[in-house]
Amino acid sequence: QVQLVESGGGLVPAGDSLRLSCVASGRTFSSYAMGWFRQAPGKEREFVATIRWSGGNTYYADSVKGRFTISRDSAKNTVYLQMSSLKPEDTAVYYCAAPKYFRSSYPSRPVDYDYWGQGTQVTVSS
Repeated sequence: QVQLVESGGGLVPAGDSLRLSCVASGRTFSSYAMGWFRQAPGKEREFVATIRWSGGNTYYADSVKGRFTISRDSAKNTVYLQMSSLKPEDTAVYYCAAPKYFRSSYPSRPVDYDYWGQGTQVTVSS
């Protein structure tokens, strides 16, 4: 069983920054990548960013490119999402996720992932 626990969400004014964390645990956790998604009320879950554990290669959604940075600390089984220049449209519940099997070099669809955290709320006020 793999557990993913997010933290770091909150309420911030537009233009501010936040850093989300996701700690992965479990007896046999050995996923090749981790991803961040977000879901706003009434909208579908949306890809944000993904990172490969080995090498640290990253891939971002166009909507966050240049503002968000995904990183990882392999020793801590932790992935971070540094969010800067936040906009009201970034308001959503943010989820981290891990794939159990290889499906894509840079998995960017919800169906590419098998394990999900409980989510953390990010609210950006205008």
